[in-house]
Amino acid sequence: MTTEIIAAPGTAGIRRREKRDWRGWAFVGPFMIVFALVFLTPLAYALYLSFFQEKLIGGTSFVGFDNYIRALGDSQFWEAFGRVILFLVVQVPIMLALALGAALALDSARLRGASFFRILIFLPYAVPAVVAVLMWGYIYGDQFGLTSNINDFLGSDFFTPFARDWILVSIGNIVTWQFVGYNMLIFYSSLKTIPTDMYEAASLDGAGAWRTIFSIKIPSVRGALVIATIFSIIGSFQLFNEPNILRPLAPNVITTYFTPNMYAYNLSFAGQQFNYAATIAIIMGVITAVIAYVVQLRGSKSEVR
Repeated sequence: MTTEIIAAPGTAGIRRREKRDWRGWAFVGPFMIVFALVFLTPLAYALYLSFFQEKLIGGTSFVGFDNYIRALGDSQFWEAFGRVILFLVVQVPIMLALALGAALALDSARLRGASFFRILIFLPYAVPAVVAVLMWGYIYGDQFGLTSNINDFLGSDFFTPFARDWILVSIGNIVTWQFVGYNMLIFYSSLKTIPTDMYEAASLDGAGAWRTIFSIKIPSVRGALVIATIFSIIGSFQLFNEPNILRPLAPNVITTYFTPNMYAYNLSFAGQQFNYAATIAIIMGVITAVIAYVVQLRGSKSEVR
């Protein structure tokens, strides 16, 4: 933005006129175009679809909020929603705790070969999600693979990863295996930004290793912890790949509405209910955004304190 100073005719005063400089949009413009095409346009179209309904007589007609009212009373949707909430509450804290512990161990000077272990922990994240789920599906299989071999050796069905009571644990194990390294890297990067002066001051005050962790390191990575928590919450609500790929191995346990995303996917591509599927997607998007915002807000307040 440029500013011109112009003297007013017949007066001694001056008047400022600001001229807007649009050259910055030449750099931002391509991104904004792509952002509008791949994010805003599909979102607007999904919102548009959610207000319509395909009927046998009369074709597509405007129904207002009828699809949303239907979703609020849909037992299958709420069952799927409750399942991902349970998954989030149990799996996310375990995964973040393991990631934080790994980051603290790598950051300590007592661990030899830290570079090797850093790569080793991060490596599962580099494995494509579909390949990782197929690999674990082979391990979990009770008719083949490692689980079958262990059960044959023990002479009983001791391990049943695809049982109804254990399926969420099995999926949680896959997700944890994949994303511990990713979150560890976030925490480890944050730990490396802590000034060495703080460690020196703590050492002079007689603080030990545990005191340094709880008084300096963990408070310093609080921002990174908030970011990792938000990403994990979003990922939990978007749970799809793992149950969808494992479903052929456990069709009686993993239903078509196992998670909200699976429910919306099957409504759309199997049931041809595009309008109702868009409604489910919009509702889950709003819920995810609200919960992520609340977590971010609470995290920001904690940092201020």
